[in-house]
Amino acid sequence: MKLVLFGDDFRLGVLQGETVIDASSVANDIPHHTPQEMMNSLIEGFDKYRGALESLANNSTGVPVSGVRLRAPLPRPARLACMAVNYMEDETQTEPPPINAFNKSSSSVIGNGDTVVLPDVPATVFEHEAELGIVIGKRASAIKAENAYNHIFGYVNFMDVSCRGVGPAGRDSFFIGKSWDTFGPMGPALVTADEVTDPLDLQVRLSVQGELRQDYRTSGMAHKIPELLEWISWITTLEPGDVVACGTNHRGLGPLQDGDTVEMEIASFGKLTVHVTDAKKRSWPRETRAQKEAREAAATRGS
Repeated sequence: MKLVLFGDDFRLGVLQGETVIDASSVANDIPHHTPQEMMNSLIEGFDKYRGALESLANNSTGVPVSGVRLRAPLPRPARLACMAVNYMEDETQTEPPPINAFNKSSSSVIGNGDTVVLPDVPATVFEHEAELGIVIGKRASAIKAENAYNHIFGYVNFMDVSCRGVGPAGRDSFFIGKSWDTFGPMGPALVTADEVTDPLDLQVRLSVQGELRQDYRTSGMAHKIPELLEWISWITTLEPGDVVACGTNHRGLGPLQDGDTVEMEIASFGKLTVHVTDAKKRSWPRETRAQKEAREAAATRGS
């Protein structure tokens, strides 16, 4: 099942193909003050609500998805934990890097069709990072790796937008580099775990202005999902509705700049599209890290 929030009032829906089924009748039975609280409770008690959602999906006509505004399916997760340097980089890494992560501000989250706003800071570059996001379904505290999948409710497309070179002494800093408002696009749907046969064998793609940049498989993770959930839950308790982003393959990273349209998709999760605006109209060479590395290597050989 693909769960969505849509409209100005963040109404609950079920996405079926190109149609959104209004499921606000289910959401209305869930005590909540915010859309995130509703989603947390829906996720935690999903067995109770699943039948009603399936009945609506099977017996309602819905509306075309093109006619609604899809919001982030988890607009303010209490915890947005992101893995750092968690891929073998097309096997250019000879051994797994040390396991590491950071907390990204939940206020960074935006949804499909929204705009990434590049801040007025002296960044060396702003980059996109397409990632598989894990949605926690059951409280996880110091869990064992072999039980990790029991705590997963589903998965989402997630972009970890990054600002480089503005930390202390011009060095990268996780907080100032990652937590700006609009730096966490997510969506368009939350895909329940039963729809994903193997989360460690998914194709992740991201394009900018129609040019494919990131194109990698989740099998390239240095620290796999069970290991990373065991490690994170050893440090902090994860609750239903929290999100863990699995990291990215950095070789396809490239710059974001004013006027860009960015599209990301994982398998059949649906396409996440966002736009970029920059009041300063800065620009950088439109090349990925791998392309830059190859260009510099060629220049060195030719010198």
